[in-house]
Amino acid sequence: MLDRYLKICSIQILVMDFICLNAFFFFTLYWLQQYGVPVSVNRDTFLLASNIAWIVALYTTGIYFMSQQMSVERIIKKLLQSIMLYLLLLLAFVFLNKEAFNRIFIVTYMTLFVLVVLLDRLFFYMLTNYIIHRKEIERKVVIVGYNELSKQLVDNLVGRKSNLRFEGYFEEYNNVHELSLYPVIGTLKDCIPYAQSNNIREIYSTLSPEQFPYLYTLAHEAERHFIRFRFVPDFRMFVNRQIYVDYLDNIPIISLRAEPLDDIANRLRKRIFDIVFSGAVMLFILSWLIPLLALLIRLESRGPIFFVQHRTGRNNQTFRCLKFRSMYVNKDANSKQATRNDRRFTKIGRILRKTNLDEMPQFLNVFLGDMSIVGPRPHMLKHTEEYSAIIQKYMIRHFLKPGITGWAQVNGYRGEVTDELHLRKRIEHDIWYMENWSVYLDLRIIFLTVFNTIRGDKNAF
Repeated sequence: MLDRYLKICSIQILVMDFICLNAFFFFTLYWLQQYGVPVSVNRDTFLLASNIAWIVALYTTGIYFMSQQMSVERIIKKLLQSIMLYLLLLLAFVFLNKEAFNRIFIVTYMTLFVLVVLLDRLFFYMLTNYIIHRKEIERKVVIVGYNELSKQLVDNLVGRKSNLRFEGYFEEYNNVHELSLYPVIGTLKDCIPYAQSNNIREIYSTLSPEQFPYLYTLAHEAERHFIRFRFVPDFRMFVNRQIYVDYLDNIPIISLRAEPLDDIANRLRKRIFDIVFSGAVMLFILSWLIPLLALLIRLESRGPIFFVQHRTGRNNQTFRCLKFRSMYVNKDANSKQATRNDRRFTKIGRILRKTNLDEMPQFLNVFLGDMSIVGPRPHMLKHTEEYSAIIQKYMIRHFLKPGITGWAQVNGYRGEVTDELHLRKRIEHDIWYMENWSVYLDLRIIFLTVFNTIRGDKNAF
């Protein structure tokens, strides 16, 4: 497998990016001064802005991580996204900064950096392809057992862009009742002699050692000859998805999914981030925004400033979710979902919902610990009951605290739930977030939320 090599490449690319990002600044500055072009720029401020812009672009698009499964099209798409985002952020800094920057300097600096970014990605991609197809690093593998699991394993091995080459199966001939796409080379006893004489580096067994005790002998013989022997357990009758194995001393414990936030250290990181972020928003934004919007809301219609609704939180616990009131007071508020052209919206309410300002009081919920900045969006109690009856995995999302924004929302699954497919996709994204949480993912979601709000989201109403 090339995972380790690709991780090293990712680190090298990242380091090279920042070396070039800073080196080209001084090179461009020196080059223009040699030709008598006057350049007045605050070095520290500009370099800081440039580095931050590239960090945001990298983590938002994920282009810094190279994978065996990334196609040329996907690499190009992510690369162009990161470059465009970087240019947009840096140009926004130049535009908003009071200092007058030389246009020739800005264009030259950006062009040089973009060219190097394109060239180093192209170089590493070509190098990876070259290494994968080199005969010297090719690793031949065989599979012990011919069954549905072994055939699926072969499809996955052959379908991966890697240096593995599948040779064939080893199975008792009376257990093979069909023509196989790849050869059945011999019986179980033929496996080790064949592996020795044909430079086989890995053996995968899809047979159960409990039913075939001879596999233990095969495994010991393989290791004596420096051949890796791997057991492939079949859990498909219990669960048809990726599983995770932890150990309590020497006892294996199988989980259906990874949960980074099940680790108390990760929960503490997320909580500290929530407190600091929500505290800053309360101090610098809500302190003046609440009085201003409260006045506008009360001037248009009678009723409370805040709309307080019981919603489903972590572990199915109910909490009081705060929002700025965006509708006229009505009896259906806790049972009827808001729709695109809902007549219950006030004029100021439509603006608040379109700009997501109606959600701002939820930073108070975050500070109090009922919610998180990022997480699955909380639903009305009535909807929790209805949706859990439709989608089997719906309640899994409540392992986490609900969030002001989430992975589903930045991927377009927000607003009114129009059909079961929309709901199912939203739940899939919420569960994916739970299984793949990281601080960087939270930062990425926050950035995309702000970006989508400024750009305008068609599902916001």
